[in-house]
Formats: sequence, C-alpha cells, structure tokens
Amino acid sequence: MEGEPTLRLRIFDLNCWAIRYLSKRRQERVRLIGDKLRQEGFDLVLLQEVWSEQDYSDLKVKLAGCYPFSHYFRSGVIGSGLCVFSRFPILDTLLYQYSLNGYPYMLQHGDWFCGKSVGLPGSRAGVGVAVTAPLLSWSLQLHAEYCRDKDAYLPHRLVQAWELAQFIRHTSKAADVVLLGGDLNMHPEDVGIRLLRGWTGLRDAFAEATRFEGCKNGCTLVPDNCFTDKSEMLPFPLGIRIDYILYKAISSFTVKCEELKTTTGPAPGMAIPFSDHEAVMATLHIQRQGQPAGATLGTADLALADVVTEARAEVGVGLRAAQRQRYSWGRMAVLALLLLLLQAAAALGTLAGLGAEQPFPKLSFCLLAFLSLAILVVATGLHMFHTMEVKMLHGTEDQMWMALRALQERP
Repeated sequence: MEGEPTLRLRIFDLNCWAIRYLSKRRQERVRLIGDKLRQEGFDLVLLQEVWSEQDYSDLKVKLAGCYPFSHYFRSGVIGSGLCVFSRFPILDTLLYQYSLNGYPYMLQHGDWFCGKSVGLPGSRAGVGVAVTAPLLSWSLQLHAEYCRDKDAYLPHRLVQAWELAQFIRHTSKAADVVLLGGDLNMHPEDVGIRLLRGWTGLRDAFAEATRFEGCKNGCTLVPDNCFTDKSEMLPFPLGIRIDYILYKAISSFTVKCEELKTTTGPAPGMAIPFSDHEAVMATLHIQRQGQPAGATLGTADLALADVVTEARAEVGVGLRAAQRQRYSWGRMAVLALLLLLLQAAAALGTLAGLGAEQPFPKLSFCLLAFLSLAILVVATGLHMFHTMEVKMLHGTEDQMWMALRALQERP
C-alpha cells in the first residue's frame, strides 16, 4: 500500500572458494572479502565454501562491529562451508544435510566429504515497530556439475533440489519473508531450478530486479576471472549464472527487488577477485500490505506438472544406474567371499594333513588372502552405499509421483 513504511534490506551472497591448502591466495582473498563487507554494511551476508573455521573466526572478529550476529554451520567430514553474518538478531538456526551428496570414492571432487547442506538462520528484521517481519533466510550449496555433457550427479542434484523445496515449504510457514541465497550449481533453465522455484513460489532477484548492474546476463562464473578453469568455460563464452538470490513474501508483506548487482572481476584497487565466483548483491524493499497474501504452493498448473514429470524421469535414470552399481558391487563382494572361503578350506586341509603340501607359496597365499579381504570390505561398503542411494532415489521418485498426482487432480 502506498504510504506504508518500507524496510530496505541489502543482501550479499558469495561462494568464497576458500579451501585450505588448495584455493589460490585464500587468506588474502578472505581479508578482501572482510574489507568489502565492513565497508558496505549489508544487512545480511550469506557465504559458501568457507571451509576453514579459522577463516570464519577471523571474519567474525573483523566484522563484529557491523555484523554483531553470525553463525557457522558444521556438517560432514570437512564442514558445510556455510556461514551467515547479520545485522539483525539470529533467533535460531537449523542445518539440513541432503540425503544424497555424490560418491565417497570420487576423491577428486570431494562433495561427499563436505556434507552439502542448507543452513537456516531465523531472524526478525525491522525498522522500529512499523515494519517488523519474521525473516527466514537460507544459505546453501548443491552438488557441483563438473561435466555438463555427462552429468553423473544430476539425479543427486535433483534429489537435493527436491529436498530443499520440501524443506522450505515445511519450515517457512511461520515466516513473513523468505530469502534463499547460494551456489545452486544449476543454470537458470535447468530442471532443478524450475522445480525449486515452481514448487516453492520463490522469485528470482535477477529476473525481478528493477535495475541491474554487473556481468552480462547476471553470470557469476565468467571466463575473465583469473581463478576459473578456462577449458570448462569454452562452451560458455559469456559465462554462466549458478549463484542466486531468491525470495518471496508469505503473509501480509510484499517484497520487491529494487536493484541487483554482481562483482565484475578484480576487487576495487586489487589485481585479484574475491573468489572464482562473482558475488551477488540485492536490495529488497519489504512493505506491509493491507490484506494477508496467504501462503502459496507455487504455480500449480500444467507447466509445474511437466517440470515434476521431467525431474522424476531424471531421478528414475539415476535410480536404474544405482541399482546396476549395487548389483555389480554385491556380486564382487560375493566372489571375494567365496575366494576367501576357498582359501580357508585349503588352509584347513593343509593343517589337517589332507594335502601333501601347501598348493601355493606361503607369501603368495597370504597376499591373495589379504587382497580378497580388502576387495570384500570395499565391495561390501560400496554395495551398502548404493543400497542407501537406491532407497533415497526411490523415495524421492515416490514423493514426486504423489506430488504429480496431486497437481493433476487439482480442480
């Protein structure tokens, strides 16, 4: 309504690429990020890939004057890398770790070890008592793509997008305004993004912004960045947009994106950028309206049903691949067990004097037994992992089927 007080909310989102011992010039870049945040004075800061808790502690000390409230989300073996800094009090927090997150044997990617998650800090943003809104904001990161042509992680990323959408729906009922920022590792037209936005009703700040300033098409991974892999960016000469700020109002508020910016390379006065990703900065206007808008499920129409159908088909492809992997590793475990039993029988026969002499040299026999045992342990572990993967994919497929049926039966 015209004349109603307005809350102006400035948000900063960045994938910091701060991996200890691996990320180039990490400490210098973390200091630059801290300087930027202290100078700008945003209301809410959402950071990903802050893998070192020492980096978080340094930022917390540096930013204590302008961001008195902060939280670091711990998850997985090496941590979620998610943290938030806020000018408003953080009333409570919640961390949800996705049920599927890549493969433990893909050591060169490492997503499984960090326990990709979504972190929820609940706060109350307001100006006096005129505009005060319970605010839910999520900082998150989904599984990386690595290869777009042969994306082995697409089913896992779709499961994560679906779980994220369900998580938002079930945790946002008491909020007035919902914000989501992070590295979704998906292009704007990908089925995962369309599923997330359609099922939750979230709006894309880039698409809704009145003014935009930054990289062309809002790209956040660009070839000009000195830290990006140029070979991976060859199919995308302008770059790709995989970092987002999404939002929606639930009750008696409206939210509009006044301005969206991205960084465009090196930090001001420096020779290096903040990260291999460009930062996203949004200015939102939150205003109370006369009548409550009510919670919305999303665009529950034939278009959303098509998106759910497409996502379910991709999950089904992943399910069949996981079932094949489970069968292969289960068969390998059985063969290794049979070989161990055969060796045990031969050893017992030799000890009992049933054989004239040991059929193999002792050293070779021990090495073969050790190899069989190692194969049995590894194959059993991977069989169990893929069994859990099959259950998670099958469960998500069932959930999507129920959601699709509900959409199709809606008047």
